[in-house]
Amino acid sequence: MRVGVSFSVLLATLVLAVFADEDITKDEGVLVLTKDNFKKATEDHEFILVEFYAPWCGHCKALAPEYVKAAAKLVEQESEIKLGKVDATEETELAEEHGVRGYPTLKFFRSGKPIEYNGGRQADDIVNWLLKKTGPPAKSVTSVEEAKAFIGEKPVVIIGFFNDQGSAAAKEFLAAASANDDIPFGITSDAKVFSEYGLEADGVILFKNFDEGKNVYEGEVTEAGVTKFVAANSLPLVVDFNHETASKIFGGEIKSHLLVFLSKEAGHYDSHLEACKNAAKGFKGQVLFVTINTDEEDHSRILEFFGMKKEEVPGLRIIKLEEDMAKYKPETYDLSESALVSFVQSFLEGKLKQHLLSQELNDDWDKEPVKVLAASNFDEVVLNKEKDVLVEFYAPWCGHCKQLAPIYDQLGERYKDHETIVISKMDATANELEHTKIQSFPTLKLYKKETNEVVEYNGERTLEGISKFLESGGVYGQAPPEDMEQDEEEVDEEGDVPAKDEL
Repeated sequence: MRVGVSFSVLLATLVLAVFADEDITKDEGVLVLTKDNFKKATEDHEFILVEFYAPWCGHCKALAPEYVKAAAKLVEQESEIKLGKVDATEETELAEEHGVRGYPTLKFFRSGKPIEYNGGRQADDIVNWLLKKTGPPAKSVTSVEEAKAFIGEKPVVIIGFFNDQGSAAAKEFLAAASANDDIPFGITSDAKVFSEYGLEADGVILFKNFDEGKNVYEGEVTEAGVTKFVAANSLPLVVDFNHETASKIFGGEIKSHLLVFLSKEAGHYDSHLEACKNAAKGFKGQVLFVTINTDEEDHSRILEFFGMKKEEVPGLRIIKLEEDMAKYKPETYDLSESALVSFVQSFLEGKLKQHLLSQELNDDWDKEPVKVLAASNFDEVVLNKEKDVLVEFYAPWCGHCKQLAPIYDQLGERYKDHETIVISKMDATANELEHTKIQSFPTLKLYKKETNEVVEYNGERTLEGISKFLESGGVYGQAPPEDMEQDEEEVDEEGDVPAKDEL
């Protein structure tokens, strides 16, 4: 055994670890990266997660303490994984180089090569995701003591029991483990562990510290089957919406959700939660039941999004998350178990009509140069084949919409007497259309006369720029087709980029 060589390699590794970060500032355990040290940091460290942030961004501020906790947890575990951060408002070249379009953006670098981070934003979620990306897909469990410790570490864990870990079933289980970044997987062949949890043959058990405590997988073990099993059982029967659960709700495998709007202060949770849990049992894996506490100030915009008022609480909506979000409203807000079951069953059977928001049309909607549209008169005004109609789809809270408002009013003045051009706007948070889905604010679309062809404007938001767009018949500044389909992240009135896991 060549001890001298082994020791020298070990010593060199230790020296590199000690001095690798000596010229990089740390902020509470997180490396502060700039254009001067970024390349070195991402190449010197085999694994590093980097957050591109803006100091004014509310979502970045919410992530900051969790990011620091995650860094501390990795240090406690003596992990080689590092966390870094880049102030994208200062390091604009770095942000542009790495395609940063919203804040925060997180990218994971493995030996200098980046991939998108798509995990949660709580410390445990960050650490779990990183460990899954850098370690074995499932932890080896070799004793009853290890199994008990593993089960006690997290709210949800999955253990695969396989006498032969090289079997086809075990490989399918490990494939499912590799694809899941959020939940710890374990694997065992130990006979005593089998016995402890009542198994005489191979199997899979999901352990959790809520509801029924555990779920036993049934049927042939396949990657798809295990994935579906985990999605159906890893969340409570009824999940309460908050910052911690948001990514699990909206980023999960189950895309149909029953949203139950309740007030804790009014005692609605005590009155209705049991009925929700009982109703949810029959729809596991199909529809996720979600409660939203409307007393929380942060949740007021969710009510707004659904066109609901506080007087409608307790209330219900079903949403289906596909390319566009489809919303469904019950005839009455009956929160009894039987009524909830009936509402959800009708949805699954395709018996419900999609609910579209519409404001009441004001009598003076066409009094000003900029015509104010609602869903009820949109087609009549906009699809008039004798007119070129420009529509601004806006949100009242959107900062960019507010900046555009005086320019758009000037545009209205410029074309108020034009025979064939109409300038109009519609609050897209309060009015929805079956044929037009808006992904970001503000969005400007020209509906051309004669053909009703729709051209989206992607030029500079100036009076002259938009005027050229109109005068050229939608040629100047038009968005390429792929841009029209892209979901642009928009900054709200506080300068925050809404997260994709939030409504």
